[in-house]
Amino acid sequence: MPKRHDPIELELFRHLFTSLTEEMGIVLRKTSFSANIKERRDYSCALYDASGDTIAMGDHMPVHLGAMPASLAAARAAFPIEPGDVVLLNDPFQGGTHLPDITAVSGVFLPHERKQSHPTPRFFLANRAHHADVGGMSPGSMPMAREIYQEGIRIPPVKIIRRGTLDRELLNLILANVRTPVEREGDLLAQFMSLERGATRLLEAVGRYGISTVERNARSLLDYSERMMRHAIAELPRGSFTFEDVLDSDGIGGAPLPIRVRITLDGRSAQVDFTGTAPQSPGSVNANLPITQAATMYVFRCLLAEDVPFTAGLMRAISIHAPTGTLVNALPPAAMAAGNVETSQRITDTLLGALAQAAPQRIPAASCGTMNNVTFGGYDPVRRRPFAYYETIAGGMGAHANGNGLDATHTHMTNSWNTPVEAFEHLYPMRIRAYRVRPATQRSSPPSVAYHTGGRGIEKQFEFLTPTSITLLTDRRTHAPYGLHGGASGNPGRNVLQPSGPSPRGGRRTLPAKCRLDAEAGDTLIIETPHGGDFGSLS
Repeated sequence: MPKRHDPIELELFRHLFTSLTEEMGIVLRKTSFSANIKERRDYSCALYDASGDTIAMGDHMPVHLGAMPASLAAARAAFPIEPGDVVLLNDPFQGGTHLPDITAVSGVFLPHERKQSHPTPRFFLANRAHHADVGGMSPGSMPMAREIYQEGIRIPPVKIIRRGTLDRELLNLILANVRTPVEREGDLLAQFMSLERGATRLLEAVGRYGISTVERNARSLLDYSERMMRHAIAELPRGSFTFEDVLDSDGIGGAPLPIRVRITLDGRSAQVDFTGTAPQSPGSVNANLPITQAATMYVFRCLLAEDVPFTAGLMRAISIHAPTGTLVNALPPAAMAAGNVETSQRITDTLLGALAQAAPQRIPAASCGTMNNVTFGGYDPVRRRPFAYYETIAGGMGAHANGNGLDATHTHMTNSWNTPVEAFEHLYPMRIRAYRVRPATQRSSPPSVAYHTGGRGIEKQFEFLTPTSITLLTDRRTHAPYGLHGGASGNPGRNVLQPSGPSPRGGRRTLPAKCRLDAEAGDTLIIETPHGGDFGSLS
């Protein structure tokens, strides 16, 4: 067994490391340009040890945080990271997830070691931010693509800053491939400032406590997280538990796409096997292995009742088999935009469905199950410049053994905020006509089943003031979020376009879950997000 250390000191360092990542996030948010980062907080920050193991994460986006170690690994494999370097990347097949998520990585060096010929980083820092446009075939860079080349600029691991000097030519190359270069530059510079703040705070801790104490407590946090995860698994019944859920479609073909999982618990560890999952798709719902790992890490972390450090130690007890060439481990040149957002949610639902058989009191019914991705873009005639906007819209939370699900909240792999209406209407040529909780509707559960009800989704109406290109990547429009233990499924979502006035384009029409369309000035897009599933009786 790993050596145990002073629990009080360990708790202090746990909060020190976590507060460092939280402060990185604050700097990133406050210095960014885009509403997507400044208002929606679609970013994540983390701290890693010299081996690349996660020590601490901010309270940010689970789909980012669980996948970012792959970005660090890709950066370290590409070239040595030296003092003052910042590595940038977004390529899903070289450490990224989907192209709008750009990751920045840097090393932390002790001051007296920085001038050595080949200094070794004592720690690493990374942040990831979803950029509102990175080029590609549609504004917002979440297109109805069939291959990765259509989705935007791909950035393999590159040194955007070398020894403290920004590579302006490389930055210009990136900015030449996006629709909103000023905003992109501002957000990238905010990511670099965030890394600097993290390094400053970490070196302050080293100066106060000494490098050996800081590194010892980092290792101890990894061991502590592992012990707690193994203890949680030991409390579950041994055996194999299977579950299947589906994505509505990939937006290209009409067939539902199954995700299957078998979780085997042996009293000390867990084996997660996705054999039987659908092959990778022509559409953009493909996920890479880091996304699947992120969802798995999140779900098993939810089994822990205690506030256990969210470190790499959690995954020491868990092995994952995700067959290559499937939705959960796609190969190039698969399109990936929706895999990070929609497929990650369905992987989560599938894993929770399997664990509900082992821990029925602790696992809730399915939540909304979609991030309800909406991207807009066009030309703003008032500001005389292009615009691009990306948003995820909350839905209903699944009910659980102890009560009803929450209304109108982001769940599972997303943890973003909404953009306030005032900020939205100030920045973009649109109006919000309605933004409200969807009404409750009749459920199908029999009256004899005592159940808690899932939370309600949202209705949001966007009116366009100028011709606008729209892309929707949503799900749970035909296959509703499941209920548990006799509880009813949640009501599915719906997307609707209401043309303005008498129009030869036709009247109000229901849109597919995943589609691209052009709106005219005065048109209104209505997004209704799904309710969460109900939770029945365990007796």
